[in-house]
Amino acid sequence: MGGIVKYNGVMKKIIDIRGRKAILDSDVADLYNVEIRDINKSVKNNFRKFPDGYIVSLTGAEKAEVVEKFHHLEKIKFSPVFPNAFTRKGIQK
Repeated sequence: MGGIVKYNGVMKKIIDIRGRKAILDSDVADLYNVEIRDINKSVKNNFRKFPDGYIVSLTGAEKAEVVEKFHHLEKIKFSPVFPNAFTRKGIQK
């Protein structure tokens, strides 16, 4: 992953999931200019770096809710995959 991520770009992508501030995997990929599959592959290959609660897998209802509330997430509406959300601590790893 490379490049400089601007703070205001990150702030626009923060959502609330289960009472936690988080960023969806698709937004992390956008911020770092990589593919979503690369983000999730990195998580899978380094799962020990992400203790419980650092990554939250959205349910179908949560996915529908965030797509409805955040227009920039419209692109995931028809995906059969339920996105992962990275909490603040999870994104810093």
